Amino acid sequence: MNPFRWSYRVSFFAGFLICAGLLGFALYSEYQWGMDPCPLCIFQRIAFLVMALFFLLGALHAPLHRGRRFYAVGVLLGAAFGTVVAARHLWIQSLPADQVPSCGPPLDYMFSTFPFEKVLQMVFTGSGECARVEPILGLPMPAWTLLWFVLLGVWTIHATLRRRT
Repeated sequence: MNPFRWSYRVSFFAGFLICAGLLGFALYSEYQWGMDPCPLCIFQRIAFLVMALFFLLGALHAPLHRGRRFYAVGVLLGAAFGTVVAARHLWIQSLPADQVPSCGPPLDYMFSTFPFEKVLQMVFTGSGECARVEPILGLPMPAWTLLWFVLLGVWTIHATLRRRT
């Protein structure tokens, strides 16, 4: 069965399953391998969660033409946000040790203390825990998430623009 010939509904449900699997792996790596997520990792998880939600809603609704674009835009916005966060995370990890910013407060503390805009600014400035590289199959976790954001974005465009035969 060729996945490039799947219907819109099946393609979006597969996208949902992939996002759910990636989120499950993130939780597994956190609780079983002790890879504590930094604030940028948490934002990448949120992007996958947004994508999973729009994939699932698109699969359940399976609209025609313009309705498909609504769900595709939701998925693509999540993918774009995740791509930006993952690229920033990789950049922070590539900094020399003397240029890595110091570790910041936990994310829950920041949300309870500062306004949302200030929290975003602090998170994207980066911190020491974001610079720690823990490779999985030779690549850091943000490299894998970046790859998946791009692949799922392309998958979404293909599923949305594909004509029914």
